[in-house]
Amino acid sequence: MNSLKYEANAKTGLIVLCISAFLVPFMGSAINLALPDISATFSMKAVTLTWMATAYLISTAVFQIPFARVADILGRKKVFMTGILIFSVCSLLCGFAPSGGILIFLRFLSGIGSAMMFGTNIAILTSLFPSEQRGKALGINVAVVYAALAVGPFVGGMLTHYLGWHSIFFVSAGIGLVAFVLAKVCLNGEWIEAGGEKFDFVGAFFYGIGLSSVIYGFSSLPHVRGFITLFIGIVGMFIFAKYELKQKFPVFNLQLFSGNRVFTLSSLAALINYAATAGIAFMLSLYLQYVRGLNANHAGLILITQACVQSLFSLVAGHLSKYYEPSKMAMTGMMIIVVGLIGLVFLNVETPYWIIITILVALGIGFGIFSSPNTNVIMGSVDKKDYSAASATTGTMRLTGQAFSMGIVGMAISFNIGNRIITPDYYPAFMHSMRITFVIFSILCVLGIYASSVRVKVIGKEAK
Repeated sequence: MNSLKYEANAKTGLIVLCISAFLVPFMGSAINLALPDISATFSMKAVTLTWMATAYLISTAVFQIPFARVADILGRKKVFMTGILIFSVCSLLCGFAPSGGILIFLRFLSGIGSAMMFGTNIAILTSLFPSEQRGKALGINVAVVYAALAVGPFVGGMLTHYLGWHSIFFVSAGIGLVAFVLAKVCLNGEWIEAGGEKFDFVGAFFYGIGLSSVIYGFSSLPHVRGFITLFIGIVGMFIFAKYELKQKFPVFNLQLFSGNRVFTLSSLAALINYAATAGIAFMLSLYLQYVRGLNANHAGLILITQACVQSLFSLVAGHLSKYYEPSKMAMTGMMIIVVGLIGLVFLNVETPYWIIITILVALGIGFGIFSSPNTNVIMGSVDKKDYSAASATTGTMRLTGQAFSMGIVGMAISFNIGNRIITPDYYPAFMHSMRITFVIFSILCVLGIYASSVRVKVIGKEAK
């Protein structure tokens, strides 16, 4: 009876976690289709427009690890539900934003709520399922994320076309409130792994200053302030690392990296993968709407191809991870992504749409095969007491990578267009920016393949 009750709790918990996992990528991918309309509403220039995503990514990345530690002390469910509420309220307010600056600020606040969700989501899921069922559960969770990425462009394009960009935020807020109610009713358990321990405020401060400065500085290159801020960030992260190694209750256990090569290499692979891919949807959305002249609805129909395939192959990868080595599957996925990225380098103003769709299918296959097996390797390489830290690290690598990816996009646009409104006169310069971006992404992904290959060798040696 207890076994049946435990299984039922795991299944209902998975449903709640999947709804919350759907929420953030849905809004993010939907907003990409609304960017030209948002730009027109607030007269936002090209580089400023990238901060719609970057501001959100910075706050989510910076706050994720500290809130994961808070969740270990106070309870994962409390932090998880608070995050859903903050995200939902800020999304609602985004729909009423009177200016571009306030909209970007509200996106930053939304990122704090996302950090609380991301820092606990995978940790709760890992706690709910035993190791033999975890790969399948992670596959389902990742498939939902990719389903959200698939639905987002289509629904976002429809909402923007017929109801205006504000409606995307209202719909996201509604989904968030539903997730909050379901979490309160259906998510049974609190999962307190460090009750009574102290929170390291000093370490959290240095971590926040260091990581935010690194991301902001990178995003502001090639300006002088970018180099200065990047240097401050690197110094801040060095101080953080030195300080944390001396603490009894650190905000983040750096021993996860120093004493666990599989965890380190898997996290590095995730960082590189997202740094090489997150900006794809942003650039293709602008390319399809500005250069190719499609409306948001039709552009969304093309972009959903990748996410639909990702969702399908995430389920397949989650199932196959029981029979094949997850690290080798993740490396295979990264190789396929490189092929797709190289194809994107050669896009021009007359590239047939079927070729674009074929490239997106290849990328979807690669993402689907990489993501859930890589997460499975990360979570399987740590002890139960470190689930929250590992979960938050996975999320931080993803979001830091995404922020770096948008930084690369911002630099390419800044070099070729500057901070101007994208008009037909600047379409050739935009195309050059897009090619540079995809070349850099391809090189990064090759480095990711190398990190994955080293990890495979390490796991092979440990198995012997």
